[in-house]
Amino acid sequence: MTGHYWISASPSHQRDRLRAGLETRSPIVVVDAHRRLRGPYTAAGELLRLVAPRALRRNPELAARHYIELQESTPELTPLVPPIVRVLEQNAKAPGEASRYPARLHSLRVAHGLVDFLLAALPDGDGNPRTLVVENVQHADVTDREFLSAALRRIPAELLTLVVCTDTDALVDPPGMLSVSLPAELTAHTTRIFLPAHGTGPQKESAGPEDTLKAAARYVEGDCVDDDPVLIAAYGGLAPEERTALHDRRAEDLAARAEAEPSLALGALPYHLLRGSDPGGAGLDALRRAQARCKYLGFYHIAAEMGDDGRQRVDPAERPDLWWTFTRETGVCLAAAGRPEESAAVQDQARTETTTPMHHMSLAYETGMLYARHFPPELRDERRARAWVNQAIAISDLLPDPKERAFYSVFNRNGLALVEVRAGRTDEALRLLDEGMARLDRELGIGERTWHRVGLRYNRAQVNGMSGRLEEALADYAGIIDVDSDFADHHFNRGSILRKLGRIAESIADYERALALEPPFPEAYYNRGDARLEIGDAEGALADFDRTLELEPDHLEALLARAGLLADLGDAEAALESADAGLRQDPEHAHLLCLRGRLLSEAGRAAEAREALTAALRSDPELAEAWAVRAELAYTEGDLTAALAGFDRAVELGDRPEFRFNRGVVREAAGRFSEAVADFDAVLAVTDDADARGHRESCLRAAARTHA
Repeated sequence: MTGHYWISASPSHQRDRLRAGLETRSPIVVVDAHRRLRGPYTAAGELLRLVAPRALRRNPELAARHYIELQESTPELTPLVPPIVRVLEQNAKAPGEASRYPARLHSLRVAHGLVDFLLAALPDGDGNPRTLVVENVQHADVTDREFLSAALRRIPAELLTLVVCTDTDALVDPPGMLSVSLPAELTAHTTRIFLPAHGTGPQKESAGPEDTLKAAARYVEGDCVDDDPVLIAAYGGLAPEERTALHDRRAEDLAARAEAEPSLALGALPYHLLRGSDPGGAGLDALRRAQARCKYLGFYHIAAEMGDDGRQRVDPAERPDLWWTFTRETGVCLAAAGRPEESAAVQDQARTETTTPMHHMSLAYETGMLYARHFPPELRDERRARAWVNQAIAISDLLPDPKERAFYSVFNRNGLALVEVRAGRTDEALRLLDEGMARLDRELGIGERTWHRVGLRYNRAQVNGMSGRLEEALADYAGIIDVDSDFADHHFNRGSILRKLGRIAESIADYERALALEPPFPEAYYNRGDARLEIGDAEGALADFDRTLELEPDHLEALLARAGLLADLGDAEAALESADAGLRQDPEHAHLLCLRGRLLSEAGRAAEAREALTAALRSDPELAEAWAVRAELAYTEGDLTAALAGFDRAVELGDRPEFRFNRGVVREAAGRFSEAVADFDAVLAVTDDADARGHRESCLRAAARTHA
């Protein structure tokens, strides 16, 4: 057997036995993915700490190319790469004043950046692993699941063979909106070796007290991830004070290492402190720091898990501020992770446990945002969103401190502006945003709440863009980038505005800047490819569409664009493959069906082409291109009546020169010369087409002969 492997067995020593029977290549590295060890990217980080330092010495350019994903996934590598610059944070008046958080898919982009790094680094040096064994994947954080999914699909087994190890329970996707499904990728890209659970085997004799303590100590020193029943039983058999002492000792060891290995502070260190002698003090403080870091980096699933652990542990009477921080951040992270129903439950419970006006204001705002943007479409409710946000506004307008009153009143009305946008009232949204910006300028000092001022202008730019006020949107983005130049979304969005304005070269430059500021993400490559098509750069466009699909194979727009471009370049076979790949994702996609019909028609497969075009028009009866292609097919078969009817409908739906030209040709063939001349005149009014001119003259001569 060759390729990647998925071993499912329990306990872990059974997986070791199965792995020993595989034909894998040395060197072999075994890493543990249990998120208890180092939190996000536990497995990926362990691999990178081994591979990256040597790779960066050999290829220094990799540091500049992958500096974001390397230090966000593996903070130990931060000294080896350029720092991440966040100008807005550096210029903030107070810590925490700037609070921009990444998009939900940021961690998947990081995963792809790490795969890019490994693809560049692994072939370059002796001593790099050729087999990677990843244990305890059933306990991996979402970030490691994303990394493994990308690696299984993109890293050839000849370069690095992956052996993914899980227990025998069904491996299921995490709750919430999925970025990628690890079970699906494992099924598609591995050979599975499954050993059903059949008991734990012979039991060892009971150990004496001294052996029990040693076994328990081994369990704690391994951060309690070992599934050896002897160690687990020994740990469970200790007196509470003995367990506490072991956790204290392990926490002390980890704390001494955490400055050099900061990822420990996102996993094992808070775990042991929470089980040591000061869980309500040092333990909760460590957990809160870990949660804040994970949220800041956009690792929302594990941040929500940490927050929920914290809010269940903290006593609201003893540490009310910490209880509120855990509670609020849990709700926010659940929503950001695509788990709005769970977020709503946390917020509903919190409302029963607090009478603090600021808390209720925040909860009202966040619940409003659930109904406005986070719930799935069928559960969104503009009326409820407005009601909750209005409640937040009412509370903020009563705050006694004038600066707090100004800030939160504007902040909450910013949320109301989003509700207005969702309700289609863009003018009202712009009024709210304009008033908010003016009020902050009037009532706050220069430099105060800079991030929120930028956020208001960013929202205004988006509303201006979606309502067709392109020059106003462009001016907003220019002002935003002046003070917040290192955020990829600003450049990406401005690139889209520039493209709509026909400023293609500037648009491409903005997309390229966005790609330099963020780990690889498909939309930027797709948009740049589409822009490159507009300036005739077919080779560059095709490379961008290929890159988009490397990162996101199911990207329908890229599949369609790639298929259309390949068809125009004469590679009909590859074009048809790309179109069919898209139709496997969406069998009723009208544009893909239309393109398939065109390609099949050009290949002489008339019956299949007609079937595809009929399906396209069933999905979208107003797709002009499908009417035109079906008309061309009828013309090649000699059915001039059907061809004319099809082109008439195509012209009615989209009066394009090529439709007019083709209808003119059919009219000429049908002897309707005057009407054909009218079509060729319409073509020549917008193009200097020699064929159209030739057909027009031919029709004029034929008409003259007819009347002679």
